[in-house]
Amino acid sequence: MAVVAPEGSARVADHWAANDLPFLGLADPDHQVARLYNQPFRLLKLGRLPTVTVLDRSGRLRLLHLGRSMRDIPTNQELLNLLDELEASGENSQTDLGT
Repeated sequence: MAVVAPEGSARVADHWAANDLPFLGLADPDHQVARLYNQPFRLLKLGRLPTVTVLDRSGRLRLLHLGRSMRDIPTNQELLNLLDELEASGENSQTDLGT
């Protein structure tokens, strides 16, 4: 698992080190990844809205959830269930959790 953050690499590294996060943090200060996945931007909603994507090992998009607010994100359990289902079924289609 990886999180793509809109900050520079030094700030991302500091945040990950300070919080001992168990997954990869990637810097995207130029918003290239955000543009690639059409991450919504709403100035009145504090900037970039949460976007959750799941890619398989071959790089295929398996989940795209574009948040409508800062709180609109799938739960951990929903994501874990989806990952279990994808692994068990080998499904190749894109999945969307309620967007």
